[in-house]
Amino acid sequence: MSKPQSTYPLRLPTSVKAEVVRRAKADGTSFNQFVATAVAEKLAAMNTATFFLERRERANYAAFDKIMKRKGGEKPKPEDQLP
Repeated sequence: MSKPQSTYPLRLPTSVKAEVVRRAKADGTSFNQFVATAVAEKLAAMNTATFFLERRERANYAAFDKIMKRKGGEKPKPEDQLP
């Protein structure tokens, strides 16, 4: 069973369409698949930004500062360091 899809007559500037055609060919995908993936990636980025904005509104900065200023813990071990 295939997933439901909708069609939409997309109007793009000629230069943008040409670049999508070029990129889709280089990617080994169809024009439609490339555009659908690009739109999905844009939506995911926007949803991620919204998620973090909402999280920021609930942040407890006093608790964060308290945690960051606490004493104790261990210094990083040599194997924990980045090369």
